Amino acid sequence: MLLWKRIAAVCAAASLLAAGTAAAAQPPDGRSRSDATIRYTEFGIPHIVANDWVGLGFGQGFAAAKDNICAIADVAVTTRAERSRWLGPDAPPTSGVSQASTNLASDLYFQGLNESGAVERLLSAPAPRGPYREVRELIRGYVEGVNKYLRTGEITDPACRGAGWLKPITELDVHRHAHAVGMIFGQGGVADSITASLPGAPPAGRGTEQMLGETGIGSNAISIGSAASANGRGVSLANPHLPWQLSGTRLWQSQVTLPGKLDVSGAGIPGIPLMWLGHNETAAWSGTATDTTRTYTLFELKLVPGSPTTYLVDGKPERMRRSDVSVLSRKADGGLERVVHPQWTTRYGPVTTRLGQRELPWTASSAFAIADANATNLGMTNSMFSIARARTAGEMIGAVRETQGLPWMNILATDDRGRVEFSQIHGVPHVTDEKAARCNTPLGKELFDANGVAVLDGSKTACAWGRDRDALRPGTFGPSSLPSLSRSDYVANSNDSSWLVNPTVPRTGFPRIVGPVRYEQNMRTRAGLVEIADQLKKGGFTGQAMRDLMFSNRDHAAELTRADVVAMCRTMPGLDDACAALAGWDGRSDAGSRGALLFDRFWAAVDQMGPEIWKNPFDVKDPVHTPNTLDTGNAAIRKALSDAVAELRAAKIPLDAPYGDNHYVVRDGRKIPLGGGTAGRGVYNTIGGPWDPARGYTEFTHGGTYLHVVAFNGTGCPDTTTIMTYSQSANPESAHHSDQTELYSRKQWVTERYCEKDILASPSLEVIRVSRR
Repeated sequence: MLLWKRIAAVCAAASLLAAGTAAAAQPPDGRSRSDATIRYTEFGIPHIVANDWVGLGFGQGFAAAKDNICAIADVAVTTRAERSRWLGPDAPPTSGVSQASTNLASDLYFQGLNESGAVERLLSAPAPRGPYREVRELIRGYVEGVNKYLRTGEITDPACRGAGWLKPITELDVHRHAHAVGMIFGQGGVADSITASLPGAPPAGRGTEQMLGETGIGSNAISIGSAASANGRGVSLANPHLPWQLSGTRLWQSQVTLPGKLDVSGAGIPGIPLMWLGHNETAAWSGTATDTTRTYTLFELKLVPGSPTTYLVDGKPERMRRSDVSVLSRKADGGLERVVHPQWTTRYGPVTTRLGQRELPWTASSAFAIADANATNLGMTNSMFSIARARTAGEMIGAVRETQGLPWMNILATDDRGRVEFSQIHGVPHVTDEKAARCNTPLGKELFDANGVAVLDGSKTACAWGRDRDALRPGTFGPSSLPSLSRSDYVANSNDSSWLVNPTVPRTGFPRIVGPVRYEQNMRTRAGLVEIADQLKKGGFTGQAMRDLMFSNRDHAAELTRADVVAMCRTMPGLDDACAALAGWDGRSDAGSRGALLFDRFWAAVDQMGPEIWKNPFDVKDPVHTPNTLDTGNAAIRKALSDAVAELRAAKIPLDAPYGDNHYVVRDGRKIPLGGGTAGRGVYNTIGGPWDPARGYTEFTHGGTYLHVVAFNGTGCPDTTTIMTYSQSANPESAHHSDQTELYSRKQWVTERYCEKDILASPSLEVIRVSRR
C-alpha cells in the first residue's frame, strides 16, 4: 500500500511550500537520482519532477498507470497478439491500434508484425531513425513506473482487475504501441485483409470508409501570432478529436519536469511517455490529423501464369514470402487451440484484397500489395521529445524536420514572441504527380484524383517510391517537399489539406498525394475560419476570446441554411410545431438549445446527399463561404425534414426539447447533458456518437478529448486553461472518472497550474514520492 508514502509526503509538501519557486530546481531532500515526486492538483492532474530521464519516465509511468492501468494493459495484450487467448477470438478489439474487426484478426496481424522483427530492427538503428538516448531512458523508466504501480496491487478498475492479461509491460511493448499508432491508417487499416487474403479466394476483411475518407481521428487547431493577438504574443488552441473508448489513442494530462532540461505540460497517450500536444514556458503546439493525405499506396502485381504467389518485376519472377502465423485462441469450452493463417508479403508490403470498401481481388493474373510509409518509422517518440524541449515555434518545427518521426500529423505552433508556424512534415510516400501519371494503373487513375490513393505498377522498378535527399527514410518525401508556413497572424486546420491553413496565402504546388487544393472545404474548416474572422473584426485574440470561440457551439450549417429551412417548412403541411421549433432555435448546440436536435436529425440526412443540395456551388475564388443557399426545392431535402420530424415524434421526443435531454452521457448513474455537435454541421466543439431512435445520443464515441487554450504573457507562466472531456481516468471507481466531464457539460475550464508557485498553492495538493528501489 502507498499509505506510508502519503504520510511521508506531508513532510515533503511542507518543505516544498517553504521552498517556493525554487522547489522545481531543488526537489525534496532524500530523493535518489531515479526517484520521482508526483504532485497532484485539482482534478487529479499530476505534476512529476525527477532528477534524471529514467526517474522522470518512472514518475510519469507510475502516474499514468494509477489512472489508466487497464488502457495500458489493453494495448500491450493487443500488440503481443494475445487478445484471442484471454478475451476470445470473436469480440471486437478495444485498443484501436489497428482497424481489425475481431480479436483473432488483430492477433494474427500483430503476430505477423512481431515475427517479422520490424520494431526490433528499427530499435537498433542510430538516432534519429532509432530512439534518442534520452528517449530510451524515459521509456525504460516509464516501464518501471507502470510495473511499480502494478505491484502495489491497488487495481480497482473492473475492466482488468484480476485479469490474467494484466501483466508487467516491457520497453518493447511501448515501442510496438508507438509503431502501431503510426500505421493505423495504412497497413493497420487493412489488418483483416492482410491476415486472411488467399489467392483465388473472395476478397477478405471488413470494408470501412476510413481508408478512403475521413479517418475517424480528427481535430481542430489554431495558432495565433502577434498580428492577431491582443497583446502581441501567441495564443494556442488544441482540440483533438479522438475515440472516447479506445485505449490505444486515449489522452491523459500531466506535467513533467527535469530541472534545467525539460518542463512541459500537456496530454499524451497512456503507455507512451511525453506529450502529443502541450506547452512549455515559451512555446505551445497543437496538432491535427492529415485526413486528406495518403500515407500509403497500393502496388498492383502482375502474376506469373500458373503461380499466383509469384509476381514479375522488370520481367523477372519474384516469389511472395509466405509466413504461417500462429496464435493461441480460447475455445468455447475455455480451452486453448492454436490457429494458423498464412500471410503473404512482397517487396512492397503485405498482400491485401481490400481497401476500405473497395474489393481488390487476388486473381490468377493480378494481386495487390499495400506499402505504408510508416512501416519503417519508429520516430514518433523522438519527435514528441524534441518538440517539448523547443523554446520557440520555429524551433518546434525545426525539431519535426530533424526527427521526421510524426506519422500522420500536422503541427501548429506559437510562442511568446508571437510567431506562428504550420508544418505537415510526416510520413508520405514519395510519389510525384509525374510518377503517378506514368505508373498508376487504371484503378490508380480512378482513385488518385478522387482520393489521393496511388495504385502503382508493381511490375516496374521505375514505379517504386522515390526519395528526397533530405528524407531520413527511403521512399518518403523530405521536409523541403512538404507544406509548411510561418506567419505573424494565424494558422488553423480542421483536417482539410494545407491549402487554406491561412486563406490569405493559399498553399499550392505540392504533389497530389500530400493533399488536394482548390476543393470544397469541410464544414468545420469553414466554421473555424469564419469564427476567426469574426473575432478579428472585434479585436485581437485573448485567451478568453479563444475559449469563447471553442465553446460558442455555433452551428455553421444552420447559419447557412436555417432561414431557408424555416421558409421551406412553412410550405409543408402538418409541420407547424417543427417550423416553430426551428424558428425559435438560437442556432447553437448548447445543452439547453431548443430545436437543435431536430436540425441535427435533418442535417444528418442532408449531409449525405452531395453537392446537389446547394444552389450556389463551390467557388474556388471564395472557398470559405461557398457552397451556400440550400436548394429547398429538392424533394429529397423536403423529405429529410419530414423524416426527422416523424423520427422524433415516434420517439416521443418534443421537437423543441432542450438539446441535452437527448444528447448526453451517463457516468456513475448520473445523466450529464453535453453541448457540441457533429463535424458535418460545422460545430467546432465536435462530438459524435451512435443515434438511438428511442432515446437520442446516449454515449459518444468520437470528438473533443483534451482541450487547451494557452495565452502567452511574457512571464514564463502562460495563462493556460484545459479540459479533459472524458476526465483523467477510464476507471469508473476513480474520483477522476467524470469530474471534468461535468465541467465540460457546463462549458467550464480548469485553470492550469504550470508554475511552481501555482502548483504549491493548490488547495487539493497531494504529494507522493515514488522510488525505483
